[in-house]
Amino acid sequence: MAAAAPAAWRRALHGAAPARDVLLFEHERGRLFGFLGLFCAGQGVLWTALAAAALAGPPRPAPPPAAEAEVPAAPARGSALWRYGLALGCAAVGSLVLTAGLLFSHRSVRSVLLRAGGQQVTVTTHAPLGLGAEFTVPLRHVSCLAHRSEVPAVLPLKVKGRRFYFLLDKAGRFPNLRLFDVTVGAYRSL
Repeated sequence: MAAAAPAAWRRALHGAAPARDVLLFEHERGRLFGFLGLFCAGQGVLWTALAAAALAGPPRPAPPPAAEAEVPAAPARGSALWRYGLALGCAAVGSLVLTAGLLFSHRSVRSVLLRAGGQQVTVTTHAPLGLGAEFTVPLRHVSCLAHRSEVPAVLPLKVKGRRFYFLLDKAGRFPNLRLFDVTVGAYRSL
């Protein structure tokens, strides 16, 4: 009898499509992602400036007037290679920080909305600088890899045709838990 109750709930929820849009998840952190975008932009500028300074090399002192007749000393053999390596390393660190921050903000979910009819889901992400970006996909193309109670902090959401996972922070609000669990929160093989 106890096993029949969840099955009855699933049939009732699948059979009765919502007549209007239903909010399934919401977590507003626009300010945090605005600061994250500014931090990433600052890091990009900093590491680019460091790479440019490494390419420019150290300043050369002016030769003394008495040393004009002497043959100038040859620069160290490894100095150019070292400068180019340092510039490449600075550029790599800067692009890594910028890419990681932008990818994290683009994959963090702001809200999940089940559209009227129950066949489509609109996912809104924070996107760079907290501006937000949204897309709508069929419900059958969305899969949760774990149940809400199984993960400690972040719920991974896979969308067919999109790389990486979208992240739902459990600190967010789930206004309709049962509907979330049987629609977006359900595991589907994609």
